[in-house]
Amino acid sequence: MADIPRQFEIDLPPELIGGSYADFANVWHTQTVFVMDFVTLAQPPREEIDPDTGDRRTVVPARVVSRIRIPPEQVFELAKALTQQLEFWEQETGRRPPPDAPLID
Repeated sequence: MADIPRQFEIDLPPELIGGSYADFANVWHTQTVFVMDFVTLAQPPREEIDPDTGDRRTVVPARVVSRIRIPPEQVFELAKALTQQLEFWEQETGRRPPPDAPLID
């Protein structure tokens, strides 16, 4: 049986058109799902001293603005799509990320 091409009709509800800004993303997984938490800073970072150890630390208050769960099989498609769009962006803007840019978690 031959593969029949699919054409998705994707509906974007009006309340999602603006999207959500995220400062960074955290990605984690279970045996059956990959989870991407998109996070925005909620307040400026602040210095604190751990009352138990006396160690200084920087606390960064942040909030998850969106949590996306996808099956493991879709991770490969997502990685390809992100790579392709990044290449298009680089061609359009002439920009590249700095060589010492940190990797996203």
